[in-house]
Amino acid sequence: MATVLMCRRLPRLSRVTAFSTTAERKAERGSSKSKKEKRDKPGAAKTGTELRATIQLLKPQDYRVLYNPAAYAKGRAGSQQHVDRDSSPALGDASTSPGTAQALQTIPSASSQALPPVRSALPKPKSNTLLEQTVLATLYKEGAEKEKWEAHNSKEDPRMFQKGRPEYRSLSCDSAEPAQTLPAEEGDSILQSVARCEGSPGILTDYFLKLSRLPAERCAALVSDPRFGALCHHAVMAIRLFSTPDLIQILKACVPLAVPASHPLIDACEAEFCRRAWDMGLDQLLLVADCWRCLDRSVPSYLGILFSYANLHWKDLTLPQFVQLLYIIGEGRRSPADLAQKVESTILKHLDAFTLEELGAICLGLFKSLSGISDHVMRRIADRVSLQMEDMSTYALVNVLKMLRYTRMDHLPLMRELGRVIPARIPTTNIQGIMHITLTYSSLHFFDEDVLAAVATSLPSKVPYCRSKDAAKFLWSFGCLDYEPPNEEEFYSSLIKQLHAKLHEFSKFPEHLLTALLGLAFVKRFPEELVDFALREEFVQKTRGSKYELKKDLFTLGKSIEIECPNYQGSRLPPQLCQEFTEMILSFAEREIYVRPEIVEATSLLESMLGGPEYVKNHMILPHTRSSDLEVRLATDGHPIPFNFKDPVAAKKLKDMGVSLTDDLMSQLLQGRAHSQSPVEVGNEARIPRQETGDTAATPCLGGALSAGAKSHLEPKAGRWQPREVRLALQVSNRNHFCYGSKRLLGLHCLKRRQLRLLGYVVVEIPFWEWFPLLKRTRSEKLSYLHYKVFCPALLTRPG
Repeated sequence: MATVLMCRRLPRLSRVTAFSTTAERKAERGSSKSKKEKRDKPGAAKTGTELRATIQLLKPQDYRVLYNPAAYAKGRAGSQQHVDRDSSPALGDASTSPGTAQALQTIPSASSQALPPVRSALPKPKSNTLLEQTVLATLYKEGAEKEKWEAHNSKEDPRMFQKGRPEYRSLSCDSAEPAQTLPAEEGDSILQSVARCEGSPGILTDYFLKLSRLPAERCAALVSDPRFGALCHHAVMAIRLFSTPDLIQILKACVPLAVPASHPLIDACEAEFCRRAWDMGLDQLLLVADCWRCLDRSVPSYLGILFSYANLHWKDLTLPQFVQLLYIIGEGRRSPADLAQKVESTILKHLDAFTLEELGAICLGLFKSLSGISDHVMRRIADRVSLQMEDMSTYALVNVLKMLRYTRMDHLPLMRELGRVIPARIPTTNIQGIMHITLTYSSLHFFDEDVLAAVATSLPSKVPYCRSKDAAKFLWSFGCLDYEPPNEEEFYSSLIKQLHAKLHEFSKFPEHLLTALLGLAFVKRFPEELVDFALREEFVQKTRGSKYELKKDLFTLGKSIEIECPNYQGSRLPPQLCQEFTEMILSFAEREIYVRPEIVEATSLLESMLGGPEYVKNHMILPHTRSSDLEVRLATDGHPIPFNFKDPVAAKKLKDMGVSLTDDLMSQLLQGRAHSQSPVEVGNEARIPRQETGDTAATPCLGGALSAGAKSHLEPKAGRWQPREVRLALQVSNRNHFCYGSKRLLGLHCLKRRQLRLLGYVVVEIPFWEWFPLLKRTRSEKLSYLHYKVFCPALLTRPG
């Protein structure tokens, strides 16, 4: 009932910053040269004008997400979308029949109160029924065509690599093999003769092969025919009398006949093939494994035998046998540990001989089976793909990106070529492919505005095809990269609407809702009904049963609402739960964050410069943002104010740790991974200013957001906030806080700095590209740098 009530309420979307002029938004978020170039392009002016006009019309307190009926018009006639086997099962994926689409239209969105129904977008002359029928027929035809290329056929797409070599015909069960269709009358004649059949294996095999050539609609009704049941019974009784080739032919015939995976004949075949496996050849073993895949039959025992057999005969594997084996490994979601090293050596051996589709199949098999792969092998695969990407299908390319993401490989040539090739393909890529492309960029922290803009432009019309997982990953990816596209209102409103439509799925997959809401929070959007649902006690209990660790995400969401939406009246996290999460995060910080050499060094130097450990505190001002701050307080005359009296021992402990800044350690700090590129070489767009004044008068807030003097239990409790006191939050950042090879802050760190300013802090950046090189310089140079950062005159001129 809670879900039903949720859907009937009119959602509100809180934005934490008031809408202002374009100039003010640029000042707040930083200006990007690439964004300016976008606005200067032909055709971009109209979009920008419309967006500015919309912003001027909105009032912060009554903010509603805009709605575009045309974005959904073509999707009304869509029907059941196939489940992507590469992702979590049982997601209730995108059922978009006409009735379902109409139901989606009636679910309240963030602006449903003032919106016309979708049907109003269509011409409906009252007196012209024929015209109306013509329009609707055209609409349904378009929807059916769109569904056809949107739908992801999980049994055929992963097998496209088999079309590239004739050798795969003996290794796979190709349901598309041309065969002369059997007349229905002959099928009836065969079934009539079953009663007189004496169970001869040859005759039974011939019957199955002939019946498998019946038209598809006739095959569908065959399984329930008692005469076909009798035929299967005869086959089961004679199962050991069949030769291995005949038994394989029967199993292959079961695929077009659509025999259920739980059928007694299938049970008998599995037991018999397990018994015979060691007497079969590798081609036969792989063919039978492919039949199980086509029948959707889980056969762990058989696969175990197949993998053991392959391990013993590894040197004899041909290239097609190797690729087919990896395909089977992926579909079985099993990764034999003893094959890992052999797989890598074989990939390197045949790397130049693989077709591009085979490379995609290999990566998909490794990804689905969660198989580890070395950086060296992944880099070699990426090297080849980056040189031939234009000749590669989008499906195979997406599979390579999945493995690239899994191995956390920052392969710059591939990503640059991807940014050149993929935007033009986005409109004709299915929704799950687009999701994986987008997720690759966010997972690798790689910002490419052309790709993200292409995704944002194409996505609203495809949103009805989104599973809850897809919608969540899109929102997370755009929020993680802190990117709001030119069509941001249409983009976000369509995805938030889909979250409401998929609300019933979040009880089973709570991680998807939290992923989506955090992505929205990064870009200052808080759909209040969804937040209320996520913070309810019953949903919090659901998160405890998830296979993922969701405590930190809940904590970040709950505390962000407290700071950025003071007028929010919905559910909140219980104080005891917040205390539990805080202790968990602080415990981690003491072990992993506070002791980092760059932070320890800055803390020690600040203590020396300011007069002792009571003048600086290394802690988390906002534990829910999961990174540390060096807090310093200054009077308006520039003198530091002592405040850290509660834990001098901890400060002394940090000071006396004596971390040795060796050449090796400095090399890691300055260069990251050996193949990483210097951010200065890759890009110079400055997403953060040198100093952020934190002037609350210059920071527009929504609905009375917390001012500098507001009380909050998130504030440090040691010392009181003096009327004209300046509190500095020094951010000793590292490269993981920024997009790859740039100075563009990631969404979580944008959220943190925004919330610090809302609480009245002055955010002072000590960016890694300035601080890390100084760690090898003299003490006086480091002190001089920190002195400039702390005592910059601009900090003391803010209004009191």
